[in-house]
Amino acid sequence: MSSRFPVVLLWHMHQPNYRDALSGEYQLPWTYLHAIKDYVDMAAHLEASPAARAVVNFTPVLIEQLQELAARTSSHLASGTPVPDPVLSVLAYAPLPQAPAARLALMQSCLRAHQTNLIARFPAYQSLAVLARGFATVASIGYLRDLGVWFHIAWLGETVKRSDPRVAALIAQERNYSAAHRRSLLELISELLNGVLPRYRALAERGQVELSVTPYAHPLMPLLIDFAAARESQPEVVLPRAPHYPGGAQRVAWHLDEGQRVFRSAFGIAPAGCWPSEGAISTPVLELLESRGYQWAATGGNVLQGCLGAAYTGAENVAHLYQRPSQSLRCLFRNDNLSDLLGFSYSTWHGDDAVSHCVAEIEAAVVAAHAAAEAGGTPLPTQLLIALDGENAWEHYPYNGYYFLRGLYAALEQHPRLQLCTVGEVLQRQPATLPLPRVRAGSWVHGTLATWIGAADKNRAWDLLVAAKQAADTVLGAGQLPDTARVRIEHQLAQCESSDWFWWFGDYNPPDSVRDFDRLFRRQLRSLYELLKLPVPAALHESISSGGGTPETGGVMRRANE
Repeated sequence: MSSRFPVVLLWHMHQPNYRDALSGEYQLPWTYLHAIKDYVDMAAHLEASPAARAVVNFTPVLIEQLQELAARTSSHLASGTPVPDPVLSVLAYAPLPQAPAARLALMQSCLRAHQTNLIARFPAYQSLAVLARGFATVASIGYLRDLGVWFHIAWLGETVKRSDPRVAALIAQERNYSAAHRRSLLELISELLNGVLPRYRALAERGQVELSVTPYAHPLMPLLIDFAAARESQPEVVLPRAPHYPGGAQRVAWHLDEGQRVFRSAFGIAPAGCWPSEGAISTPVLELLESRGYQWAATGGNVLQGCLGAAYTGAENVAHLYQRPSQSLRCLFRNDNLSDLLGFSYSTWHGDDAVSHCVAEIEAAVVAAHAAAEAGGTPLPTQLLIALDGENAWEHYPYNGYYFLRGLYAALEQHPRLQLCTVGEVLQRQPATLPLPRVRAGSWVHGTLATWIGAADKNRAWDLLVAAKQAADTVLGAGQLPDTARVRIEHQLAQCESSDWFWWFGDYNPPDSVRDFDRLFRRQLRSLYELLKLPVPAALHESISSGGGTPETGGVMRRANE
């Protein structure tokens, strides 16, 4: 058995469902953009580091979107069927929209990229972006086509930019892209989309990656089961008018079962581990995870602090595995400080300096955990978990984190006292566990559930969702629907139950993002009512929230403690 101390890197991959249930068109491009940039890069870094290990967590709703986007782009290239996303369609043969408002929206969409790392890096893209920001009217078709090509070049993964000759040729062209140029780029995008899931499956089959999963549509499980779970960490929090979410425990069970089904279909194995949506746990959630056969679940270190209360002495506590009484499920808690360094701080550092600092911080954390265990007479620590968003951090790094990630994997591969491991490899060592006598419901954000409930706009959204669930229960309970209609309704309800909508409500978030997700949430609810063949409530034509903040990283990630 290795004497090197296990370090677990967990990358969480998730995008909510941006597909309109009725039109079939994607309303935002983030799933395919992160696929061609981050999912391919994260796979490539592991493929280039054979001794490296990682846990990669996929949400089933992301898996389904990747499968559909891959199939539909392939179909377009083969037979000319419509491209599934209006931003991606700028690369296709189809004519661009004629309406000035639609063209202006398309132009603005092609500017949604990190100004320094994705736009200014390429002088030709930067010059087009400067022109776009000065346009008072809609630009020419040729200009929009060129802007669209550069937008997609910028969003390609760094490993793709460095290895694919088609990208080099497109960059050298600079402008006046022909239909053949655009098709070349679209073919590359299709290849990347089709390769994402098979690449991770191959990494898992050769033991480099342990694949884990989140419940189907990324629901906030403790709140679906009981709104009052929010008061375990914040006793004075204001709850929605509805006393509870109807049938919430049954819906959580549905998400767990459907998530496992989608995961097995994509990867050919059953998941051993679960990253609960937003790292949110409660006693009933852990019981449901145990009942579904999971061996382990992971969440944030600040959740452990809430669970241990006065017994929590510091970050060294998270270097242990924990178990609830009478449960076999192992609970892991991430090192919040290290996770936030990767998610936020190191993006502004030189890659080599960031790697050196990160390794030194890991070493110090392991030493502190051993010293605390020896002083307290407790079992020795078993692992150190670094867990974070595997997609949104990297655009804030130069070159999509290329030098940092390559350097970090290399440093940990060669480290004499640290060893990259999967959680499964940690459990194979039969490590000691510590008791977790109580669970205080919370998430990886601040150890509370306040990001998703308590504010007036978040609570209003919950009340709208409760009303939709009650309507669905009435229609489904009548027992008059064919199985195909029932399945569509259950899946559409699941999209409405995603935690992402509630994440974005709040005046601290950027106005454009709040507008987008507010509109998407209400569109998901309207689609549900239409599937139920019921009138759409007037409230769903009114906005729920309006942002006004300028949060770090645009609000897509939040630090564990702020």
